[in-house]
Amino acid sequence: MFVKYTKDHEWISINNDIGTIGITDHAQKHLGDIVFVELPNLYKIIAKGDEACVIESVKVASEIYAPVSGEIIEINEILGNTPSIINMDPLYEGWIFKIKMSNTEEINTLMDEIAYRNFTS
Repeated sequence: MFVKYTKDHEWISINNDIGTIGITDHAQKHLGDIVFVELPNLYKIIAKGDEACVIESVKVASEIYAPVSGEIIEINEILGNTPSIINMDPLYEGWIFKIKMSNTEEINTLMDEIAYRNFTS
């Protein structure tokens, strides 16, 4: 498993052709206390860069974009009742959805951890 990052502060961990997607620690800190997650629809086909879902915090609502193209195959239903998990553990328990990638080459357009750290500093 390896993780890549977008300029919109999403992360994606890759395992074969399945990507698990969430927001970065940097993003959750800027959003503040997350109070609601509008989860995406299962089996929805989305293209890279499409809006996948929305996260609402006490400060603002923020769109979450698909870092790669594919079909949404799983959602983190726990977030429906406990969206604050994203604030506590954005990279593991706070994942938002999983996607079966239709074009694994799109991973190459994303940043690695060092590039993302440089981007946010």
